[in-house]
Amino acid sequence: MQRERVVVVDNLCKRYGNHTALNGISFAVEPGEVFGLLGPNGAGKTTTLEILEGFRRPDTGRAEVLGVDPAARSTSTELRERIGIVLQDASIEPFLSVRQALKRNAGYYRSPRDVDEVLTLVGLNDKADDRVKSLSGGQVRRLDLAVGVVGAPELLFLDEPTTGFDPVARRDFWTLVRSLADGGTTVLLTTHYMEEADALADRVAVLRGGHVVAEGSPKSLGGRDISEARIRFRLALSVDLATLPVQPTSREGETIEILTSDEIAVLRTLTHWAVSSDVSIDGLTVERRSLEDVYVALTGGNKVAATAEQHQ
Repeated sequence: MQRERVVVVDNLCKRYGNHTALNGISFAVEPGEVFGLLGPNGAGKTTTLEILEGFRRPDTGRAEVLGVDPAARSTSTELRERIGIVLQDASIEPFLSVRQALKRNAGYYRSPRDVDEVLTLVGLNDKADDRVKSLSGGQVRRLDLAVGVVGAPELLFLDEPTTGFDPVARRDFWTLVRSLADGGTTVLLTTHYMEEADALADRVAVLRGGHVVAEGSPKSLGGRDISEARIRFRLALSVDLATLPVQPTSREGETIEILTSDEIAVLRTLTHWAVSSDVSIDGLTVERRSLEDVYVALTGGNKVAATAEQHQ
């Protein structure tokens, strides 16, 4: 039996005066998946989240979260107990201890998770009795996540969750989010980090100018999975290119480049030739289009003024 979709967005439109923030976007989020909403500033991500979280009403179209209209007053209390929200700029009283802040928020739910369990989950056990104001930026973000999941939400909204993180803290946070998803929590996140979307999201939708311009898994978006691979390596200038078993696409000094749609076969042929001919192939790399390459192409590489996002 197919489980009910957690989020349904159907032909959603929203205008602010003469500005169209959303122009008929549609997508759905399945149970247990991590879904990424990508797009430059002003694309409509914030408006979409605010509608799904119940803070704004669309002008036309349908938004459904856990089977209900997120803006309906009759089900708002019930929905609040089933979702978790981690905003970009959460505000937690600085003079509370970490444990106090978490206990207070746990008290808003009928069946919250155990506070100590959540502290362990987000790696703040040793900071439980420290005041919030003494935490580092990364630790505050972990507390934001703890507050977001202490109610045991079925759906967790993460809005730019790792902005300002160093690379180590970001990867630790990814591990944490994946563990939540593996435990059955559905996650909808926005992020400007394409590496983050690639690492976390099962599927993504790319917004541009209030439209969904692409949707799919990060690996297949824009045909990444079937695009040509670029094989590069260094070969001594003394090696006669005519002896290469695969015709190079280009050569610049010692650097050889081969574009191919069947990199496995090419690599097998190259390595067999190198071993049998006692030729050294140095710096061998294989690359396909990155998610960032696809994203820039889909969004036109435009950086829309941040002021437009403030109205969304």
